[in-house]
Amino acid sequence: MTTYRYTVAELRGQLRQLVLTGAAIALGVAFLIASVSGSGALVDSFSQTAAAEVGPGDVQVTPVAKGALDTDTAARARQVAGVAGVSLRLTGRGGVLTADRRPLGDAAVVSSVAADPALRWQLLKDGRWPSTPGEVLLDADTARRIAAAPGADIRLVRADGGTATAHLVGTLDGRGAPSFAGHPIIGVPDGAVQRYATGVTATQLDVRLLPGASRARGAQTLRAALGPTAEIRTRDASVAEATRQSKTLYGVVLIAALSFVLIALAVARMVVSNTFSVVLGQRTQQLALLRCVGADRAQIHRLIRRQGLLLGAGASAAGALLGTGLCAAGTALAHAADLGPVHLSLLPSPVTVVSAGLFGVLLTLLAVRGPAKAASAVPPLAALGGTHSAGGGPTRLRAAAWSAALLLAGVALLALGVVAGPPLSLLAVTLGAICSFFGVLRLSHRLLPAVVAALGAPARRLGGTAGRLATQQLRLNPARTGATGSALLLGVTVLVSAVTALAITSNSLMPMVSARQPGTFSAATTSGPLPAGALGTLGAQRRLVVTPVRSATVEIDGHGTLVAAVDPARLNAHTDGIDRARALADGAALSGLGNGGVRQVAGAMGRPGTTLRIEPGRSSLPFTLQSGAVLLVTPATLDRLAPGAAVTTAWISPAQGTDHLAARRAMDRALADYPHVRVTDTAAQAQNLRSLMDRMMLITVALLGFSVAIAGLGVAATLMLSVSERAREIGMLRAIGMSRRQLRRMLTLEALLLSLAAAVIGTALGLGYGWAAARSVTSTVGTIGGPPVLLVLAALGLTVLTGLAAAILPARRVGRMTVIAALRTT
Repeated sequence: MTTYRYTVAELRGQLRQLVLTGAAIALGVAFLIASVSGSGALVDSFSQTAAAEVGPGDVQVTPVAKGALDTDTAARARQVAGVAGVSLRLTGRGGVLTADRRPLGDAAVVSSVAADPALRWQLLKDGRWPSTPGEVLLDADTARRIAAAPGADIRLVRADGGTATAHLVGTLDGRGAPSFAGHPIIGVPDGAVQRYATGVTATQLDVRLLPGASRARGAQTLRAALGPTAEIRTRDASVAEATRQSKTLYGVVLIAALSFVLIALAVARMVVSNTFSVVLGQRTQQLALLRCVGADRAQIHRLIRRQGLLLGAGASAAGALLGTGLCAAGTALAHAADLGPVHLSLLPSPVTVVSAGLFGVLLTLLAVRGPAKAASAVPPLAALGGTHSAGGGPTRLRAAAWSAALLLAGVALLALGVVAGPPLSLLAVTLGAICSFFGVLRLSHRLLPAVVAALGAPARRLGGTAGRLATQQLRLNPARTGATGSALLLGVTVLVSAVTALAITSNSLMPMVSARQPGTFSAATTSGPLPAGALGTLGAQRRLVVTPVRSATVEIDGHGTLVAAVDPARLNAHTDGIDRARALADGAALSGLGNGGVRQVAGAMGRPGTTLRIEPGRSSLPFTLQSGAVLLVTPATLDRLAPGAAVTTAWISPAQGTDHLAARRAMDRALADYPHVRVTDTAAQAQNLRSLMDRMMLITVALLGFSVAIAGLGVAATLMLSVSERAREIGMLRAIGMSRRQLRRMLTLEALLLSLAAAVIGTALGLGYGWAAARSVTSTVGTIGGPPVLLVLAALGLTVLTGLAAAILPARRVGRMTVIAALRTT
């Protein structure tokens, strides 16, 4: 019991020195709780969205295989005992016109609205449900794009290719239909689907049972009546099946979130370990006295481990409370926001809170393991003023050898990753970055003081006495300098690596996405060939270069196959597979599936067909030129296979000297009389990909910035401890005339130089690691561009501000110290 009381008393006496260390542990635990809870809420939102799309029906009937339900399924289900109502979901392709009668760039999804209000699964946002064939709904985003509100008349493309006026009676929340994401949605009554849509299919049958009827029994009865041609599930089973796919996404999200959490916790572990090393270094004489009065090494070791346990338990409890509070605040904000069918709750489960708290305690115990081992080795002779060395020459030589080996192995793996091809390249870069960075961390007590000496030259000249003393302190205490700056070095390296890799990857992939397309724009109809008049008006525009693509479905080896033909000389010279297309001979074809050999093509009206030689190797060009195309042949070959094959797609590029906007305006003029011709902008697709990469970068910066903040706490903690350790020195400086302002400036310059040194080394490493990672990903397309200069400078600025903020508390403490109190310190 005496040992435990002594442990608590010692920890209480050092609480002031360890408060910032505890704050780092608490932040790490809070971050862990928030990340796990946020990931859980994300997958729950997928489940809720899936439940909204499943609909309110008691039972759902879907095709056994991918396809459509039989047309008589609804009539047969309606005759089953216990069924109160049914609604067949019909979907097809349609089109929405803008105010100037131009079709939107994306094909619309036409979805039927159930006549039975209890079976309507769409999420109504504004207005009312349609009741007559001339009334329709649009999703809210599409309504905003065409500047239409409920009560207005809009223009839609009819199934026969013409246009029709419909009355907009309301808007739908597209978030309630994730399977239609990325497409405009047109909601129409059951009987009007064929009027506005082509390719209409029945995808699901919603069944409402009589009140009080068992869903399981109703599903069983329907299964017996409909037979094996349909899959029949209760609503709960349908929701479970719909959310099954989200478990994979949940795993990806959780792994990504936890990777950032583990980086932050690794920084926190370094802070704890470094702080305890400094604290125990200051207690060397006290620990030696304990050895003199009979305490053995095991008792000293247990004493320190118990102090770490108490600190970890207290800080983890505080972190659990903080994380729970953050999640509660996030839940309140989510309830105030409009999330459509999703009602989020970020509140963590008791298991999450307890697990995070235990993880924080374990983290602290692991962090104090090394300092405890070193402290337990303090000999009793140190109590008499003797010196104690933590390790002899052989130990230091072994440590230096391990560090050099890690560094060399890491550099070799990085070089291999740069020159090797995927997927080996990314694995080699990852392992190389880890090995080399651990080698750098082990040598931080040598690297950081050397960089500080280089950066300290301006401080020595401009800072006067304070600048010289600050530089001298960091250089003469390399172990403390390396321990303090290593956590900050880790945070900066990972942050700069991530933003550099994302930026270079984005810069390399964006030109590839746009430049390797056959053209800048593509024009096609929702179904059928491209009108000859539209093709003629496009070709008459001098600002445009038009490349028509003809296609036809022919019978090859007994299967209908879509075959496309184009003049490759008119395509973009950077298009994937353009060289193979230009070398293609008559009677040969490029396959999108990679199956070479000779194929038999059926002739018309029973006449003998011909053979087609499939070039070996897969080519993406047929798919790129024409959606659904499997083979690419020369125009002459297509004339023999399908005489009179129509033009179904036109690829369009700006003429030389014409910019993107002028080309788009020229197309708008040419297609003014053809509203059902849909234009796709490949440059816009590249821009969407860039927007996605930009969002990923912002999220990465925000999450990794958290680890830099934790590292800043470590810098502040170590500076606070150094103030206590250097109390007599500070008193002597005050006694010989140094002012409080100069002392505060000295502490501030120490923090600034330390953070700058960590930022310089971390930025250099991060740029190298980020470039190598991007090179391993984009090796097949070429690495273009460099790191985001502004973001890298922002990371440097964040590190410097972190160092300056870390010096606030130590500088204030120095300012409050009196000369006599400082000189009395032992």
